[in-house]
Amino acid sequence: MILIPAIDIIGGRCVRLTKGDYATEKVYSHDPVLVAKEMEMIGFKRLHVVDLDGARSKHVVNIDVLRRITTETHLVVDFGGGVKSDDDLRAVLDAGAQMVTVGSIAVTDPGKVAAWLQTFGAEHIVLGADVRDGLISINGWKEESTIALMPFLDNYMKQGVRHVLCTDISRDGMLQGPSTPLYSEIMKAHPDCQLIASGGVSCFEDIRQLSSAGVPAVVFGKAIYEGRIDLQQLINEFPQC
Repeated sequence: MILIPAIDIIGGRCVRLTKGDYATEKVYSHDPVLVAKEMEMIGFKRLHVVDLDGARSKHVVNIDVLRRITTETHLVVDFGGGVKSDDDLRAVLDAGAQMVTVGSIAVTDPGKVAAWLQTFGAEHIVLGADVRDGLISINGWKEESTIALMPFLDNYMKQGVRHVLCTDISRDGMLQGPSTPLYSEIMKAHPDCQLIASGGVSCFEDIRQLSSAGVPAVVFGKAIYEGRIDLQQLINEFPQC
């Protein structure tokens, strides 16, 4: 299983929210780059960076932080938050991200995402599927769509999407366990999907359960920052290549 620590950024700081509510912001570090370096030293190879300012303002904001992370570490970074235009996407890739997570734009302008898949390649595009009560949420989780999760995934998988980051918003930041049955359902429908589970991871056992369910990768953040998981033990059980 691929283990992916998360760094969420507001105002250049490493923060975490609860259920995507900006009013619940909790600052864990004033230097996300230092956090990224610590994750690399522990043994992680991947990093998920979320530009929460970008998600809220609908354009990429914290590009300089991304550039510092990719310059000062060897982590494989996927970046999301505010990617709405060709310029946004190119800027993120030029800043060193190997993968870009696109969520809201996949709902509001599917034709653009289809073109990105063709132009930039499916290996560089992660489909963000943020779910609340079975429906996709957009724009920093502040808006609900009328699109159900499974048809949304079915459509994009047919277009060549390979990587999917699925977050159960009701679990995000709650430290109450992930939506393993939901992720199992996705893997059953799309066994070739490189699914990244997100939301609710609270302990070592949560990650073991996701692995046992056949989920290829997991993103987690608050459990790290709250000291809920022995990261060295985790890396020892799930060595990262």
